[in-house]
Amino acid sequence: MGRGNKAYYKDLHQQAYERLTGMLALGDSKKSDKAYDREHGTDLVSSKIYMSTTYETYWKHIKYFLKWIKTEHPDCKTLKKARKYVNEWLSVRVKEGKSAWTIQTEEAALNKLYNIKKDDSDKFQAPQRKKEDIVRSRGAKERDKHFSEKKNEELVNFCRGCGFRRNVLEKLRGKDLYDRDKIEIALQQAKVNGDRKMIVACTDALKTFPDKEYFILHYNDKGGKTRIAPIVGDHVEKIVERMKNTKPDELVWRYVPNSCDVHGYRAPYATELYKQYARPVEELNYKNKIRCSDGTYKSEIYVCRGDEKGKRLDRVAVGMVSIALGHNREDTAITNYIQNL
Repeated sequence: MGRGNKAYYKDLHQQAYERLTGMLALGDSKKSDKAYDREHGTDLVSSKIYMSTTYETYWKHIKYFLKWIKTEHPDCKTLKKARKYVNEWLSVRVKEGKSAWTIQTEEAALNKLYNIKKDDSDKFQAPQRKKEDIVRSRGAKERDKHFSEKKNEELVNFCRGCGFRRNVLEKLRGKDLYDRDKIEIALQQAKVNGDRKMIVACTDALKTFPDKEYFILHYNDKGGKTRIAPIVGDHVEKIVERMKNTKPDELVWRYVPNSCDVHGYRAPYATELYKQYARPVEELNYKNKIRCSDGTYKSEIYVCRGDEKGKRLDRVAVGMVSIALGHNREDTAITNYIQNL
């Protein structure tokens, strides 16, 4: 049927697709929009999606919701009417045993679709994410039986010293080794080219880790981020040697076994980095404030919550770990990576 026919209508899928696609703001600065919102009392951020990966994740989970609506509430034909079933759907997901991480992602997707505010009295209360519930890269897995750390010692040490995600490791090339001079040159080139991601990556590396000489460029990492993170640990020299012995445009690792838990080695990387920079907590003062990545000022002592409740950490060191990991969020660095302290 043509659009001129009165019987024509957009189904739920098309309605949701058009609404979500209309929020795409690739290239816009979320940081600038936040500053504008604070200054003018607007809410630009809630109406935009800044990364294609975020869009793809949200769209995937929204389609699960729409499929459920069509099955359980077939008479619901508009996105507006489907809004009242959001909490019911999320409750179903909880009963299905979905992880807190999955449910919070699905909640975020639907909150974005319907512009549901944090202070909305009807907002779904998703279960809290707890460290002991993390199953990815935690403990022995079936696939680990097929991977020998002893036989792959060089690869394991390489991962522990650099904090990779798999997608970066698999495309890593010889030219991705940086020293401080190379970062300075890259920073100047980025300023000329207006490459904001590279400007931030270079500046963070130089200012955050003034004592480090060698770094790895993690290009187009999770969320499209670019970071330049220091190489740490007992195998820095061997890691640097392998990078230098690889031609600029050649892969450093031609093959990374599927059974290698690359992500799991980010935890020892983060922990090693924290230990290098953390000051003794007993020498810190709750009253001393530091500026955090979100622009706010908080105590230099970070007091853990949840299953780590009561543990005290050096907020400065935690922030440095967050930058190295590419998160820039203290809670993520602590909850997922910094271990055995």
